[in-house]
Amino acid sequence: MPTLKVVDMAGKEVGDISLSDYVFGIEPNAAVLHAAVRAYLMNQRQGTHSTLTRSEVSGGGRKPWRQKGTGRARQGSIRAPQWTHGGIAHGPKPRSYRITLNKKVRRLAMRSALSAKVAGGEIVVVDAIKTNEFKTKTMVAMLRALGAEDKKALVVIPEPDEKVIASLRNIEGVKIALPGTLNTYDILNCDKFIVSEAAARKIEEVYAE
Repeated sequence: MPTLKVVDMAGKEVGDISLSDYVFGIEPNAAVLHAAVRAYLMNQRQGTHSTLTRSEVSGGGRKPWRQKGTGRARQGSIRAPQWTHGGIAHGPKPRSYRITLNKKVRRLAMRSALSAKVAGGEIVVVDAIKTNEFKTKTMVAMLRALGAEDKKALVVIPEPDEKVIASLRNIEGVKIALPGTLNTYDILNCDKFIVSEAAARKIEEVYAE
């Protein structure tokens, strides 16, 4: 059972927390992590790309010159793919890139990502992440104290807090999430996984057996 120290927003140790082996202490499954990250990135694609084929390009209805006797290669249309301003051969058309993973795979990927962060010493548990005012300076000071300044950080809070979210969202490289909105890609992509103690318990509840 992983045991991590708990710090306050100033980086001072205030206790420790024992996390679930099932959620934070498994052997990361590299194949499942790859599948989850690939699915996430593919699902971000809109798939609205489109090129015009020779039948969709305006013009080219008349044969540019006669078939024989000119000394030039035979041509049937100035909108054929080999012509400038011609149609595109085998170009992209609108399509869906969506990949669906089953629930067991998604949950295993999430637990693998969380366990990888614990194993790599990249998780920081804070007793409480809160502020009484809309002030980015407060959150910048917290990130500096936690060793996450100028790094990609994922901050997880137990429930929506307008002041915390507003104070964090314009800091470069920082993302905010709730236990129910976490995804494997964001966890693996961050340098520091900063989670409040209450949020860590909620994550355990969500991904428990």
